[in-house]
This record gives sequence, C-alpha cells and structure tokens, in this order.
Amino acid sequence: MIDYYKHDEWCIIEEGFSKDFHLASESAFSLGNEYFGQRANFEEHYSGKTLKGSYIAGIYYPDKTKVGWWKNGYPDYFAKLLNAPSWIGIYVEVDGEVLDLDKIKVENFRRTLNMKEGYLEREFIANFANGNRIFVKTKRFLSFVDRELGMIKYQIKNLGKGFSLKISPSIDGDVINEAANWEKHLWDIPNKLNVENQAYLFAMSKKLNFEVCTAMTYDLHKNGEQFVEFDTDQIEFEKLLQHEIMLDLDENDTINFFKYSTVTHTENYPRTKLQEKANVNLLYAFNKGFDKLFEEHKNEWARKWASCDIVIDGDITAQQAIRFNIFHLLQTYSGHDSRLNLSPKGFTGEKYGGGAYWDTEAFCFPFYLGTSYPDVAKNLLLYRYNHLSKAIENAEKLGFTDGAALYPMVTMNGEECHNEWEITFEEIHRNGAIAYAIFNYANYTGDTEYISDYGLEVLIAIARFWAQRFNFSEDKKQYVMLGVTGPNEYENNVHNNWYTSKIAQWCLIYTGKQIEFVKTKTPEKYKQLVSKTNFDESSELANWSEIASNVYFPEDKKRGVFLQQDGFLDKELKNANELDESERPINQHWSWDRILRSCFIKQADVLQGLYFFEDEYDKDTLKRNFDFYEPMTVHESSLSPSLHAVLANSLGYTQKAYEMFLRSSRYDLDDFNNELHEGCHITSMAGSWLVIIEGFGGRRVRNNKLYLNPAIPEQWKSYSFNFNFKQTILKVAVDKSKVIVENQGISPIGFYVYDKDFHLEPGENTEVKLRK
Repeated sequence: MIDYYKHDEWCIIEEGFSKDFHLASESAFSLGNEYFGQRANFEEHYSGKTLKGSYIAGIYYPDKTKVGWWKNGYPDYFAKLLNAPSWIGIYVEVDGEVLDLDKIKVENFRRTLNMKEGYLEREFIANFANGNRIFVKTKRFLSFVDRELGMIKYQIKNLGKGFSLKISPSIDGDVINEAANWEKHLWDIPNKLNVENQAYLFAMSKKLNFEVCTAMTYDLHKNGEQFVEFDTDQIEFEKLLQHEIMLDLDENDTINFFKYSTVTHTENYPRTKLQEKANVNLLYAFNKGFDKLFEEHKNEWARKWASCDIVIDGDITAQQAIRFNIFHLLQTYSGHDSRLNLSPKGFTGEKYGGGAYWDTEAFCFPFYLGTSYPDVAKNLLLYRYNHLSKAIENAEKLGFTDGAALYPMVTMNGEECHNEWEITFEEIHRNGAIAYAIFNYANYTGDTEYISDYGLEVLIAIARFWAQRFNFSEDKKQYVMLGVTGPNEYENNVHNNWYTSKIAQWCLIYTGKQIEFVKTKTPEKYKQLVSKTNFDESSELANWSEIASNVYFPEDKKRGVFLQQDGFLDKELKNANELDESERPINQHWSWDRILRSCFIKQADVLQGLYFFEDEYDKDTLKRNFDFYEPMTVHESSLSPSLHAVLANSLGYTQKAYEMFLRSSRYDLDDFNNELHEGCHITSMAGSWLVIIEGFGGRRVRNNKLYLNPAIPEQWKSYSFNFNFKQTILKVAVDKSKVIVENQGISPIGFYVYDKDFHLEPGENTEVKLRK
C-alpha cells in the first residue's frame, strides 16, 4: 500500500515526477470515452520505462495460445485488446536538444486528472543541458460528445534566452502489445497519407483484419494570436507519420499547439469510408476549436455526475476514492453499443485481455442499472443474448448437448478465450452470474418484457447446462457438482463448491418460474420459444425440479456454516492476520502448490452466495459464515473487499465495513497489491459503489419494491447519493441524526425506510430519524 497521490475531492494529483512510479501513474491517469482510450503517456518523447497504450473498444487480436492446445475444448487463442496506433505524439526539440523527461532536469512537475470535467493536465519546467529553460503545460481530453475525437493543447513558454523550437506532431503505428505470445507487431500498415497539416495512417490488424484510420490535424497560436501560416515538413517512415514545424521563440514568448485527432474503424464504417469520415471529423474539430469542444465535453460530464455523484463530508480520502472509481466506470462503458462490454482493465492497461468477464454481471451491472436509464443495463444483457449461439457452441466443445450453454469466462465475440484450464473448464459459476443479472434487471426495472423477448431463451440454455453438469451420487443419494473452481481461485478442481452448486440450483428454480410466467402472460411468445429451442416442458421441468430439490451442499453443522467445498475442514485453519507481512500478497511470494493447500481465500466465495441470496437466510446464519470465512480471506482479488463490506454493514459491523470500503475504493489509488502499473481494476470499482449504495445506504429491491436501511460510519459527518429506480431519480442524504430522501424525478414513487412505507410526489422529500 502506498500514499502517493495528493488527496483532493475532485482531482488525482501527482506532485513531483517519479520515474519509479511513472508506469502506475500512466494507469491511474488514463482517459477513455467508451469508444477508445489512452494511458497517460507523455506526448513528447520519453526514453524511460513506459507502457504506450492506445486502445479501441472491440478491436482485438486472437493471440494463439501457447499451452493447452492438446486438450479437447481448450480455447484456440487468448484475446488481446489491441494496442492501437498512438495519436498523442507531439515531439519537442529546443535548439536541437530533445525534450525527454527521463534525461533532463525537471522542476515543479504536476500531473492532474480532473474527474469533474474529464481531462488530464500536466505542467513542469524543463532545464536543458544547453542552458535553455521552458515551461510546459498540456491538457488532454477524449470527447464525451464526439466520441471519435481526442484533443490536446500543448503550451510552451520560453523562460530564458531565445531559441529555435521544433514541434513534431505524429501518428505512430509502430506499437506492440506488452505480452503478445507469438508476434511483437500485430498491425500491418496498408496505407498512409500526408497532406499539408493533416495526416492519415491506416492500420490493419493481423488475422482478423480490423482496419483503423488514425488521423490528425493541428493549429498553432503564438502569444495569443493564431498563426495564419507556418512552414511544415512532412516526414514519412514505414509506420510513422510526422510533421515538423520550425519556429523561433524569444524570451517570454508562448506558443499554444492544438492537436485534433480522430479514430475511425471498420466495426463502424465500410473500409472505403474510413478516410472520408476521419476527414469530416477533423474539419469539424478544427473549425469548432479546442475551447468549444472542451466546453461541450465538460457539460456532458456535469450531466453524468448529476445522476451518479456520491458526496462524502468529513473524509476526503473516501471522497476522492469513490469519485475516482465512478469516473473510470463512466469512461469505460456508457451503454451506447450492445456490442461492447467492460474489460477488467478498461483502457488503462493490457493484463487479462478480453472484453467481458463474469465481473460485469456480478459487480458492474448494478452500477449501470442504478445510475442510468434501463437501456444502458439492457445493452449489457443483450451483449450476452447476442452471444447465445456461441455459448451453446462452447458447451458443445466440452461435451454438452441439446442446447445447453456455457458462457465464456473471457470473451470478445462470444467464444471462450481464457487460457488457464482451471478457469476455462471449471470456473463455470459465470453462467450463474449472467442468469442473476437477468433476474436483477427484471426485479429492479419491472421490465418483464425482457424476460419474454430475450431473457428466458438464455435462462433455458443455462438451466440445460446445469442439469447436465450435476450428476447423481449413489453414495450420497443426492446430486453433486464435481471438478469445479469457485470464485476463490486459490482452490482449483474441487468437489461441491457451495457457491457454484447454490447458484446452479437457484438458476434451475428461477428458470422454471419464468417459464410459467411467460407461458401465462405471453402464450404466443412462449409457443415460439418452445419451437425455437426444442423445449420439452414436461420432461425438462421435471428433471430440473428433481435436481434442484435434492442438491448436496457441504456443511459444518458443529460450527453452523456452509463449507466452501468438500474437504475444506481438512486444511489447517488459520487467520490471515497470522501471516507475516513480508509474505503478503501470498500470490507474489508463495508457490501455487502452497496456496492451494492453504485455507486462505482470495475473495468472497460462500459469502458471494450469501450476498446474492441474503434474503434466504436469517441474520445468525449470515453472521456465523461471515465470522468464519472473512478472517481467512486475504482479499488478494480486487473484487473481494466490496462484498465483504456490504455484508459487514448488514451485520452491524460498521467499522469493519468502513475499513473494507477504503480498501475497495482505494485499491488502485493506494496500489494495495503492487500492480497498478498493469492497469486499474475497472470492474471492481463498481464494488466500491455497491458498498455505499447497498452497504451504508442499505438499498435493496424485493419483489419490485424499494427498501432503504441507512447507516453511517463514524468517520463521516454525512454522505449522499443519487440513484435511478424505475426511471425516477432519488437522492438519499444521511447524517448523524437523520435520513432525507428526495424525489428528483418526474413521477411519484413509493419506498420503505427502516421498513416504514413512504410515498413521494416529484419534488417532495421526507425526513426520517437515523436508526442507531
């Protein structure tokens, strides 16, 4: 854990340049707008350690896997979100000496991520060996309005004698992915075009032939006045387009260089239209100008924050953290395109690869459900619906039949592309998370049409998988689930993982209920679905009911807890606080063999199930299981602290919940596991939102009814949050004495606070005494 960044309510601030922490800062200060994203690389040349990263949503490379190819059903490739041509380059030379922060003396360095307005700013004084001295200030944003545009304002002020300045804007296609298996260069450059103050570089990805056009134009002002004309040399290399502008700067002269860039690609346009569309974008940006484009972008961020901001009074550490997490969630996904999903690193790094994990449904889905209109969350469900045929193919590769579906652990296009066997074949609980998201959506929004039109078809395919995945044990006279890996990935190939069996059982029961619902409410749609899926109602429902009513669950009746899996009590049971700090995180210090034989838990497993199905258990059961498992949990998954915090708060462990919230919300900012340089943990950031909304706020939705059960940590004076429920925005404000709920929407709404019924018309609010 580190405490590196200055604490601020709306900004992430780095004061002083640290080469050792630069890779981590490149991750933390990343920008994105759902369409494309950029790590916080310097615009100018930097010869030190850096991970140049420019990424485009949905553009990937199927990197042939090196291991497991001899196993039937093993994925052919591991999908890499492609590191795309870099559009940010602005190289600078002063009297022939290159501006390179790895080589020259740097003063007053300050890097700021302004989360309120959505931009990255940097300033410093550079002292050159030849005696020249300049002040540099840069401002970068990726438009939230015109999502194919990225803009940079690069300011240079001469602090000394006159000198000759060379500015070289560039587009660089000579990029590599950090961990490509077989080839370093994953792009070919079929075409490029240099014209006056514009450049177009065309890159085609190997294997899948995605084509991307990255283009730039620019403008230059000196001492507040626009240059009408300036000389430009156009330089062309094999994979690089660069323009060179020469000018003289006298003492105190200031230039502002504006670079406008655009990215178009063949997922959105025909190949023959890429340049045309890029040209339209550049002319639009150039004519509107940096300031107007930024003003529109800033206003869009204000609109976003109005619907989802969380305000914490009295704890700037927590305030900064939750806004940091919401900011990155909004940058990564906004719900405009059902072909897109949330990569666990978003646009901040390359680890994990892929475009969708089970994290989306289990952790991120509630954030988009609660902060946007239903279509945004619905698009995440449609992403899975549109991949159903691939999920059925994935199951067939593993020997499942009759329309059973196994959704991939990692995917870009519906195919499984995860290359660790114990996850690829065994971490099948991901099917349950997708089914749970369908339930969550219908329960929260009341949109039962989704079940009839799309959801039930997915549920039937998932239920068919579970029915085949269980087998009947003659010894136990019950149905068992063998050879699985639960959410706790520090256990592989176990039998009867409680969580996996629990969510599989729930899926069978829930699917049966939805079949009855659709059959009754929309019989014609049900008839069409039966025909489309070859569903045999009587035999399949009977089989699902038989299995669901007779599932074996391991249990320790003496302790009154559910066992994570068979044999868990054979381990030496120790608490994580007995570990020497020098051995933590254990995944960076222990052998995998030692980890697998230990009792230590990476993330919520049994407790994941108790979080999902909390209403099925009394408080004593929840408490016994929490008290048993949490002390053995090392929280080495970024997904872990948040769910523990929600459960802790519901059990009255408010201080424990607060501690887990800080760990969850500042997991990246404080670099708990020394891995921020690899990218931020985007999907876990939604977990910290859940801690406030469902943990301290106590929000639950039961049978389409809204319940609030607020509490407040002693460290906070007050807090407030907004959320959208059935297209009505509610604001909840909590302090040490009271809870105020305000209807900020345009429709009346009913809800419960501490189980007391309330009804508010638009604009009305109610005040309730805080329950201690």
